[in-house]
Amino acid sequence: MPRTILSTPNAPAPPPTYSQATLAAGLIFVSGTAPTDPATGQLVGSTIQEQVRQCLTNIAAILAAAGRTLDDVVSATVILADEEDFAGMNEEWLRWFPVNP
Repeated sequence: MPRTILSTPNAPAPPPTYSQATLAAGLIFVSGTAPTDPATGQLVGSTIQEQVRQCLTNIAAILAAAGRTLDDVVSATVILADEEDFAGMNEEWLRWFPVNP
């Protein structure tokens, strides 16, 4: 199956061991992204809400490079370092996915 590696300067550069995203069989697989500002390379946010916002901004930029949006997302895996951040993550998540989350 052919695949296309997707990349945009509007999201943080990934480590050399993986790509920002891969297109295969009409599906886009976006790699995990930290809450990093693509312009500075610095982590953004002191709250989980700010960090989730930056992660989703980065993912939206990667999807835009492929002509897609967050409305096209089918599945997501979120990894939190602290389970106490779950409520704050959900609070921000619902701002980005308010319908049919």
